[in-house]
Amino acid sequence: MEAISLYAAPLLILIILVSGLIARQPLYELFVEGAVEGLQICVRILPYVLGMMVAIALFRSSGALNAIASWVQPLCEFFHIPPEVLPLALMRPLSGSGALGITADIIETAGPDSYTGLLASIMQGSTDTTMYILAVYFGSVGIKKFNYAPIVGLSADMVSFASAAIVCYIFFG
Repeated sequence: MEAISLYAAPLLILIILVSGLIARQPLYELFVEGAVEGLQICVRILPYVLGMMVAIALFRSSGALNAIASWVQPLCEFFHIPPEVLPLALMRPLSGSGALGITADIIETAGPDSYTGLLASIMQGSTDTTMYILAVYFGSVGIKKFNYAPIVGLSADMVSFASAAIVCYIFFG
């Protein structure tokens, strides 16, 4: 398996180059054209990504993350959800790297085999960065009105968090 993974990327590049030569395509010109298009997409989505990063930084530094976690804590205690995972549940829809940092901190403090560490790992793996995805993907194609996409995405995240808690409680609780 290691040998296959070592040669997969060079082999794929070789196949693309050979098939382009056989089809008599101008490979370099097509590469440059694709690079220009990729750069234009990066420039187009930069304001959305920058806005999302500033909003996340403000959300974390303002203390709003901890305030919301403290409000939800009694409900989570009723459902046997450790309070340490609440910041993860709030950060994950916003930032993958921020959520990964919280998950790493939970695993470091509680331990990887603890109930809290297992729940954090399941939550990290079963959800996605909804708001980041909306900013990047909708921004890259020029959609300015999100309508119900954030509601649907965040609802899916809540269902995923609840499912992760149920699965963790069934298997490890």
